[in-house]
Amino acid sequence: MEVTAGILVKDHHVLLMRRAPGQNAAGGWEYPGGKIEPGETGEQCLHRELKEELCIDAEIGEKMAESAFEMSSKTIHLHAYRVNQYEGEIQLTVHDQMEWVPLSKLLDHDQLPADYLISQKLLEVLRCASDRHLQWATQ
Repeated sequence: MEVTAGILVKDHHVLLMRRAPGQNAAGGWEYPGGKIEPGETGEQCLHRELKEELCIDAEIGEKMAESAFEMSSKTIHLHAYRVNQYEGEIQLTVHDQMEWVPLSKLLDHDQLPADYLISQKLLEVLRCASDRHLQWATQ
């Protein structure tokens, strides 16, 4: 299964969302995003998913990381893209909590396995980036 994730970074914090009760993987922390539909690019999927899940209109940037994880006899390929900026107020639809997590605490959060792998890769990338690159996800 091909899935996208949005990496929103603001003031040295990364946005994580908690899956609401009744959702698959309820209680797990993840990056916002979702399943790529037939005919969609990863960027198109993420733009649609952020509109559906968070009610924001996002400008999708470069692919930052990928991960693969086996779950319930299927492989999840997670493609994480940088969100350059967005318009609108973030609203919760399929999540019951959101948190801007300090980069220093990112790996301490109870993330879903594929998202945790993305967090590890993201921290490697961000360690090499300048402060200018940490100012994504502006409104």
